[in-house]
Amino acid sequence: MPSYSTSAPGSDLSGVRIEIDNVNKVFGGFEALRPTTIDIQPGEFVSVVGPSGCGKSTLMLMVAGLLDPTSGRIKVGGKPLSGALTDVGIAFQDHLLLEFRTAMDNVLLQGVIRGLPLDPIRKRAEELFERLSLTKAANRYPSQLSGGMRQRVSLARALVLKPSVLLMDEPFGALDALTRVQVRHDLEQLWIAERPTVLFITHSVEEAVGLGDRVLVMAPSPGQVVDEIKIDLPRPRPVALGEEPELAEYSRRIYDHFARLGVIHR
Repeated sequence: MPSYSTSAPGSDLSGVRIEIDNVNKVFGGFEALRPTTIDIQPGEFVSVVGPSGCGKSTLMLMVAGLLDPTSGRIKVGGKPLSGALTDVGIAFQDHLLLEFRTAMDNVLLQGVIRGLPLDPIRKRAEELFERLSLTKAANRYPSQLSGGMRQRVSLARALVLKPSVLLMDEPFGALDALTRVQVRHDLEQLWIAERPTVLFITHSVEEAVGLGDRVLVMAPSPGQVVDEIKIDLPRPRPVALGEEPELAEYSRRIYDHFARLGVIHR
């Protein structure tokens, strides 16, 4: 299996290197992910795109330390992963906010659970709320927020402790098209400012290309990486991705893979 790597853009990086070395996962007799080697550089934004059931989420859960590989090893920041990763923010398709806590209290919950001083975390949360246009929503409960606002609160929660690694599993999947555009743009702006290392799991070819420094294309089950595409475009990327002809070319290359693999039929 080839190893995929590239240098992350910029020099002011807060992220750490993630080394995935010949990792696979078998559930019973079912091979969910074939042996996979990926080298993600500090501060790099790597998108993983593929059909349902190809092992994308399994890969992310192993990087988070929430699922053990069947074989191979994972290193984060040069250290072998031997349990749940702590210096990490995670965002899922479901916002997973607690309905009985306000938006602000949901974001502060990580600090409460870890027994950390809350004043600096609250200040950081207020800064994130301002950047994500959530200031007026701080004292509202999730039921009082739109889907896009709930997902931005989830993003603030993932970033509030300034993690070196940000793991995202279909974070925009439940949003309508226009809200997805805005939240994608918000995420890119925050990443540009802080540069954690990001592993972004998605079904959306356009989002993978629009956000990633690099896109890893996965084949159907059993999952394996079949192509690596370096996205050589300046940032920030266009809010309306269709305005950039080069983005369409990258997307076409990915769709060609999915047509060849039988994922889509032309």
